[in-house]
Amino acid sequence: MTPRYRNPQAEANAIVGDDLVARVLEPSPPAVQIGPWFADDPVAVGSDDQAASRVVTPTSAGDLLWTDLAADDEAMADFCQPRWLANHRPLSAVPNHYPVRRDDLHRLAYGVVSNTRKAANGKFGLRWTMDGFGTPFFGNDTQVRVEGNLLVVQFGDKVEAETITTLGAAAKFLGVEATSDQAEHDTVALGDLDRPLTVDSELVAFISDWFGMATAALEELRCTPDGPDPSRVQLWPGHFDVAVEIGDAESDRVTRATYGASPGDAAHPEPYLYVGPWGPVDPGDPFWNDTAFTGASLSYAAIQDDPNPCGIALGFYRQAFSRLIGS
Repeated sequence: MTPRYRNPQAEANAIVGDDLVARVLEPSPPAVQIGPWFADDPVAVGSDDQAASRVVTPTSAGDLLWTDLAADDEAMADFCQPRWLANHRPLSAVPNHYPVRRDDLHRLAYGVVSNTRKAANGKFGLRWTMDGFGTPFFGNDTQVRVEGNLLVVQFGDKVEAETITTLGAAAKFLGVEATSDQAEHDTVALGDLDRPLTVDSELVAFISDWFGMATAALEELRCTPDGPDPSRVQLWPGHFDVAVEIGDAESDRVTRATYGASPGDAAHPEPYLYVGPWGPVDPGDPFWNDTAFTGASLSYAAIQDDPNPCGIALGFYRQAFSRLIGS
């Protein structure tokens, strides 16, 4: 894989033509220098300067879905599929020796990649990106991302890359220290910074598809009209999961929850979807089925072979949403 300059918003606008404005699932330049997020919202619609154009989005918040454009256009479908905009596909089999390899990618995400953004603006949240994951754009239109077996730095119109070898080498390449600053209670220890990482293109492609599929489902859930106070969809490096929070944290009953997709952890060797309410749930409801945390989970095996895993994920999230908030 040869890294190239990426501007997902511009790529999408180029393919839809002048009559439409496109929205995507990945971060794009320019860098946002205004809080609280210090990041673009790639699916957001309604900016004043585009009010006269129809908006094509991966969610139901726009005027047109990418699915509509891709239905009878092979080139459009080929564009949409790797970006998880439309033409969704089944997920692949879990790679061999997956937990050990996944944990090494987790170490790289929280111990090194997130530190580059945090040094610039104090934020450490990441996003799914095509073929991997990375930071939103920060500083002088800089993005750090993992693509295949490469660590990629894009700054302005320049792109540099280095093969992923060790945490120490990655930190040196990016000009940061490898630290545990973003560690959470379920974060794997960094360990020896000079130990070779078991990260390769197969692993990154597998986890990228998982995060991309989940991002598409979570962005659709996020635009549910009666969903109170939705957060942004982010990839949290400490937990190494992509998630969104929806619900009223001040309500007399539990409505707010974290809806997410984990690539797996100590209690779940394979990827899984989850919903974690911010309080107690009805113990008599079998939907709240996970034994490692208070909430619900759906296993990778239950999703893997379905031709539309994004639809399965969204259905799972909506079951929880209806229980907590109401349909």
